[in-house]
Amino acid sequence: MRTIPIIVALGVSLAACATTPASPDDGEPPARAPEGECDASGVQGMVGEVASQELGAMLLERTGARVLRWVPPNTAVTMDYRLDRLTVSYDAGMVIERISCG
Repeated sequence: MRTIPIIVALGVSLAACATTPASPDDGEPPARAPEGECDASGVQGMVGEVASQELGAMLLERTGARVLRWVPPNTAVTMDYRLDRLTVSYDAGMVIERISCG
């Protein structure tokens, strides 16, 4: 009959480790709105232009992105999606082939 107190003690100790989700009244800070979210719809007319540092700065400004990722030809890139990143792919002649967010 010594097993019953052991089982009860184990149950109580495991319950002490359980966590409860935070409620809005717990003083948790509210979720932040995304900053620097990219929108490439307004710059699609730049496809076919020659890639340059100045053009990159303008693309960042017009899209609202915080990060610019240049993708040279035949280059592997990560597939992670970032709301604040603008990805610009270009060919061997430095001509922009694709402009997208992520």
